[in-house]
Amino acid sequence: MSGFDADAEFDRQVRTLLERGHPAAAGMTPEEFGALLEPLRAAVTARAAAMAPPEEGRVPFVLVVTREVVPPERAVALTTLAGRGAPGVVDRNFADGDLARFVPTGEAAPPDARAYALFDVDRGEEFRGAVPEDALAAIAGRGRTPLTIEEGIALITQYPAVLAKNKCFSLGGSRCGDRRVPALWISRNAPKLGWCWAGNPHTWLGMASAAARAAAPR
Repeated sequence: MSGFDADAEFDRQVRTLLERGHPAAAGMTPEEFGALLEPLRAAVTARAAAMAPPEEGRVPFVLVVTREVVPPERAVALTTLAGRGAPGVVDRNFADGDLARFVPTGEAAPPDARAYALFDVDRGEEFRGAVPEDALAAIAGRGRTPLTIEEGIALITQYPAVLAKNKCFSLGGSRCGDRRVPALWISRNAPKLGWCWAGNPHTWLGMASAAARAAAPR
């Protein structure tokens, strides 16, 4: 056994989403929102024996709701940095309607579900200073998958400390057909969802990845 209580962590994550206002953002009651997530418990506990407790920059799993449930613009506004109260924002360099164009790549295709679990999530700080395209190639070579915009927001919602000064990360699993790569970083003491060019390295920006995704058993 890993010694990690996946059931308790599942309950904590559901509670966090409820407390941060995700049901209202989804136009659902807390009971409806909880019912949407509860079937994922089986997918999480099935992998519990292989899970390690969270450590800096890496967590065992994250519950993700899709943009059909809570749009990214609303979800990022429900995030904060660890110990700080300023809400997350979308960078002004995203034009109106831009976020809707950023969809999962083939390598990051989510399950056909309104909510799912993301496993073995790493903010990818080893890729700081690497060109995003090179980081994505390395991640693919390890059999891992880059995170989408929704998954990155879900990660910092549950683990705000993962987003830290000089340890921010790109979300290469969401693209819109051009050279832009979405990313989460810190601006004015708040999380910011922005983008950087695929060919430009940044010393403070890694590439987040995960091992797998799973929806509720049918």
